[in-house]
Amino acid sequence: MAARLWGAALAGDERAAVSVVRQALDEGAAPQDLFLDVIARVQGRVGEQWAANRISVAQEHAATAINERAVAVVAEHPAARTEISRGRVVVACVDGEWHGLPARLVAEVLKLRGWQVYYLGAHVPTPHLVAHIHRTGPDVVALSSSIPTRLPTAHATITACQAAGAPVLVGGAAFGPDGEYARLLGADAWTPDARAAADLLERRPLPRPRPDHQPIDDLPHLADQEYTLVTRSRPQLVRTVFTALENRFPAMRGYSEAQRERTAEDLAHIVEFLGAALYTGDAELFSRFLLWTAGILEARGVPARSLPPALDVLAGELKDFPRATDMIRLAITRLTPTPLTVGGAAE
Repeated sequence: MAARLWGAALAGDERAAVSVVRQALDEGAAPQDLFLDVIARVQGRVGEQWAANRISVAQEHAATAINERAVAVVAEHPAARTEISRGRVVVACVDGEWHGLPARLVAEVLKLRGWQVYYLGAHVPTPHLVAHIHRTGPDVVALSSSIPTRLPTAHATITACQAAGAPVLVGGAAFGPDGEYARLLGADAWTPDARAAADLLERRPLPRPRPDHQPIDDLPHLADQEYTLVTRSRPQLVRTVFTALENRFPAMRGYSEAQRERTAEDLAHIVEFLGAALYTGDAELFSRFLLWTAGILEARGVPARSLPPALDVLAGELKDFPRATDMIRLAITRLTPTPLTVGGAAE
C-alpha cells in the first residue's frame, strides 16, 4: 500500500493517491495505521529522495500536498469518527516552522483516541497561541518543530504556554534524537512520534503548572552573549565569509548567479545553526548539520570540500568567541580527515 501511495505522490497524481487510501479504508485498514505506517512513511521517503537529489523541490512540494490530501481523506472517513471521551489538546507548530504535516498527524491520531483537538497548523505566532490557550483552556499543548534553528523560539513558546497554565508536550526533529533539547528547554514531556504522544497522554495526564511555577527562562551558558552577538551579526558574517571564500575557493568564480545565491543561502544556514548550537550549548548540533549539509552538497554535484574553508574563515571572524570557535573546530575535524588551520590556530 505504501508503495502505491509513493508512486502516486511521486507522479503528482492526487486522484490515484485518494483512491489508494479509500480502498484501504473500505477494506478495513485502521485509520491510525494509515496515518503512521503508510502516509508518514511515504512522507519520510519524500524527504529522503529530496536530500539525495532524486526529486526536485517542486516534486517534493507536490508530493507533500498529496500526502496532506491523503490525511484529509482518512480523517473524513466514517472509520475515523470517534466520540470525544478525553480532554482538550492544542496542536501547533512553533512560529517559523512550516513543516505542518507531522503536527497534523499528531492531531489526527489524538482525535482517533478520543481527544478534542484544536489543530492550529504551521507557523503559529506565540502571542496568538497563548491567546488561544486562554480562550480554550486545553489540558495540554503539543508543539512541533523540525528545524533546530527554531529552538530559541520554541523555548520562548514553551515558557509562554506554561505561564498561561498549560503543560507542554513537544516533538519533532528539532528537539534532538532523544529529546535532549526538550528537557533543556523545560518542556513537560517529549515523544518521538504521534503514536508515542497519544500513548503517553493515555497513560497519564500532564500536570498543569503550579501557580508558583517558574519556567526555565534562561540558560547559564548564554551569559557570555555569544549567541546574541553571533545571531545579530549574521548578515555581516555571511557577506564577509562569502567574499573571503571566493579567494580561498577559486572554483566559486565560475559559479552562475543561481549558484552564488545558493552559496549565500548555505552560509546563512551555517551561521543560523551555529547560533542554535550556541543557544543549546551543544556542539554536536552544529556538527550534525554540517555533515548533513556535506551530503546534500555532494548529492547536488557541489564539492563538500568547500565547507572547511568557509568554516575556517568564519572561525577567523569569530576569534573572540571561544565557544563558537570550539564548535567550528569540531565541525571541521568531522568534515576533514587531516588537520586544518582554523581561525589562525592549528588543530
